[in-house]
Amino acid sequence: MTNLLQVKDTEQRTALRSWAKAGYRGSVIAGTGFGKSRVGIMAVGELLRRHEGKGLVLVPTNQLQDQFKDEFAKWGYDDVLDRVDILCYQSACKLSGETYTVTVADEVHLGLSPIYRTIFTENTHKMLLCMTATMPEEPDYRTLLVNLAPPVYTITLDECVAKGLVAPYKINCIAVELTDEERKDYKTANNMFVHYKYKLGQFDSFNRANQILANPATSSPEDKKNAAMFYKAIRDRKEIVQKAHNKILYTAQIAKAMPDKKILTFGGSNEFTDSMHEAIANEGIPVARYHSKLKKKEKDSALKDFKDSTVKVLCSTKALNQGFDVHDANLGVICGLDSKALQMIQRVGRLLRLSDKDKVGEVIILYVKDSQEEKWLQNAIKNLSNISWIDGISSYI
Repeated sequence: MTNLLQVKDTEQRTALRSWAKAGYRGSVIAGTGFGKSRVGIMAVGELLRRHEGKGLVLVPTNQLQDQFKDEFAKWGYDDVLDRVDILCYQSACKLSGETYTVTVADEVHLGLSPIYRTIFTENTHKMLLCMTATMPEEPDYRTLLVNLAPPVYTITLDECVAKGLVAPYKINCIAVELTDEERKDYKTANNMFVHYKYKLGQFDSFNRANQILANPATSSPEDKKNAAMFYKAIRDRKEIVQKAHNKILYTAQIAKAMPDKKILTFGGSNEFTDSMHEAIANEGIPVARYHSKLKKKEKDSALKDFKDSTVKVLCSTKALNQGFDVHDANLGVICGLDSKALQMIQRVGRLLRLSDKDKVGEVIILYVKDSQEEKWLQNAIKNLSNISWIDGISSYI
């Protein structure tokens, strides 16, 4: 294990040197589990030891604020912590005219959102390190990141596995059937989608709808109706597949069939996560919840109980996607999908640890076959490997 830690340390320092050679302005694009937080802490710590001024660490959540504070001490940089502001993007976007010697933007794809971009335009960041698991897929976000902090070091999740930086993984994609009522509702929503897609223009419907909604004053009532109904159909389809009743049943069956596993689940909405939590609890399995609608005390308790093995299943939505080390989880069940490769890599990464020949991170993805969700899944896993497609839960359990 010591050798593996040394390999990881060497690779992290390589990323840091790449940033330094680029003039201390650039992005580290590294698969989840690489240890980007340590790279960011080393960047701030080493520079503040050599320079006057302050450091800024940008994170997506309040929980990650606390985690970064702990990690400064963990990695031996507590001597500079009193000169570091660790802020959520939501708070930092209110800064104006601030000057920082070094800024680290963790999960920078979130900071590229229009509501947060003022962080990078209204404040002075002499040295800027941006970090994320993969380049943003949205062209606007990608262009902004390249102009703001060009990539200086890139390593994919599979490359991390090959180098022994994280554990290997396997993914099982299991097809889920809709109930008769869900199938009927999905067909209605899909027919509405096709209808308004043709109304807007078959080959340019998304761009056309966006233009109409962005310029309502210059759009006709019919165009506005077509655009609104087009997006309603998209939302309706997504809600039906993400809340598919059999996903809840299958997750409970998986938890019951694998009592020796510590399972982390991801739902598509907090409501769905609550339903999944209830179904698993009804099987007599110790289970906890973690999502944005819960109080901090409840979330902290859930993480502690999972770490201590008081509960065997932790049900989440998106709150655990980024930055958290979910102790000892060895099976992930993903029920809520979109087409983003970044979210998938983050979720898979929650199951990966430093390489151990006996420890493989296993991920189950439940998707509705022959639906739009299947297409989203194919895009989301396009950069991953070791994938099996299984036709139904009975073929897996």
